Amino acid sequence: MRLFFYFVLMLFSFTGQTQIWGPPAIDVQDYHFHLEFDGTSDEVQGIAGITIHFNHNADRFRLDLIARDASGKGMRVDSVRLDTVAIPYTQEDSALWINVSVQEGSTHPFYIYYHGIPKDGLYISHNKFGARTLFADNWPNRAQNWIPCIDHPSDKAYVSWEIIAPPYIEVVANGELLETVNLDQNRRLTSYATKAPIPTKVMAIGAAPFAVQQAGAIDGIPVTSWVYPENREAGYFDYGMALPILDFFIGHIGPYPFAKLANVQSTTRFGGMENASNIFYFENSVTGKGRIQRLLAHEIAHQWFGNSATEADWPHIWLSEGFATYCTDLFTEHAMGRDSLVHYLQKERKAVIAFNEKKSIPVIQNGVTNYFQLLNANSYQKGAWVLHMLRHRIGDQAFWTGIRDYYNRYALSNATTEDFREVMEDASGEDLESFFNQWLYTAGLPKLDYDWKYKNKVLTLNLKQTQKEGHFHFPLELRFTFKDGSSGFYTADVTEDKQSFQWAFEQEVTEIVLDPETWLLAEFLPD
Repeated sequence: MRLFFYFVLMLFSFTGQTQIWGPPAIDVQDYHFHLEFDGTSDEVQGIAGITIHFNHNADRFRLDLIARDASGKGMRVDSVRLDTVAIPYTQEDSALWINVSVQEGSTHPFYIYYHGIPKDGLYISHNKFGARTLFADNWPNRAQNWIPCIDHPSDKAYVSWEIIAPPYIEVVANGELLETVNLDQNRRLTSYATKAPIPTKVMAIGAAPFAVQQAGAIDGIPVTSWVYPENREAGYFDYGMALPILDFFIGHIGPYPFAKLANVQSTTRFGGMENASNIFYFENSVTGKGRIQRLLAHEIAHQWFGNSATEADWPHIWLSEGFATYCTDLFTEHAMGRDSLVHYLQKERKAVIAFNEKKSIPVIQNGVTNYFQLLNANSYQKGAWVLHMLRHRIGDQAFWTGIRDYYNRYALSNATTEDFREVMEDASGEDLESFFNQWLYTAGLPKLDYDWKYKNKVLTLNLKQTQKEGHFHFPLELRFTFKDGSSGFYTADVTEDKQSFQWAFEQEVTEIVLDPETWLLAEFLPD
């Protein structure tokens, strides 16, 4: 059985302004989506109503929308209206150009009538149990495959949904549930709306024959589990682990930014997708064995970093992925102890080393147009390691103060790496420019070859940086073990390609361990 989708995107009169990156020509204020499906077709027919604020005078402006191509997939615009007046437009490739004269500072509602079969971004398929499902999957800029929009993380807007579906279909969407009502024996209306602006990358709906559980509430935030009925008990157990994770992040970062937390079993391309207030996890994440705690933690952390405090542009994606990865590590440390934290940090370090062997590039990488290429060990694992090393450099108190201040300052807004650096400098009282330049704007990582000897009561340690990218500057912590079994901790300030360090000890040194507490992102040779 195939699904028929009828979209009508209408106007909600939210008045809040969204702080966005830079002075854009236009700023979408809000979207409203109305969907109806009955199980007979994949074609989308819709009206998009979008409220837009204009920051400049213009005779035309652009929205993102993928046009229909030779395959028959894509969206074809039928008409565009300003209020009730038809206005001219042109459509080409991924651009919808609307030809209308607007004045700087004005705000107008536009209605776009269109239809087509999405090429991407809206998955109409079957789950592993054979049930027909629909899931939006917009990251990074695939919303334009099925809705006209500004498909960039800097343009945040309120979003609301009215979804009509058969009564056996449960619907989840961004925001707070406003209403469910049976229209007749074949149709039920479900309505949601956000009270916070979000980027299109995390606007999403899911429609399937779900089983839904109220898992609990943390700090007044309802937590629900949406799973396929065939694995209902296993799904409730696995997704129920979200409660202590949410509690930890609220306590350490700040108030949860959205109305709810729904954890959703889904059939899409990603292992997890952090859609704002309704997170989608791959369908085989449900096992009933509690193996997805770190996956849950990663996606829940994104509600603060990525969804609320959002990277201003794609080169700064580590502010989303690196933060979520290290927040997962921090929850692991809290829940399972430092040994578990070290275990995962060492795995992440290996991932960074392996990636760097294949492709030596900085974390902040400009000029990338295929944004999927940014999903790599640099933005995830190396980003996490930068935060870990920053924590060690400035201390736990300043680190957590800075993290909370950064989130508080840029909640429901956008930030760059420089914005984050400035906040952490304020929290620590330190100049962190060289630290950020070295670890985020410079490719590679230290690759240390070393040897040592103890002779005439003097320990000599020879260090050589062998990475091709040039030398790094960092403190290297060391643990020396002595003949009587005692040990001591020392620090070498590494600044050159080759250096020798000496210490005088009465007792023979029998072992040296570099970075014994796992605070440095480096490759150590011999391993």
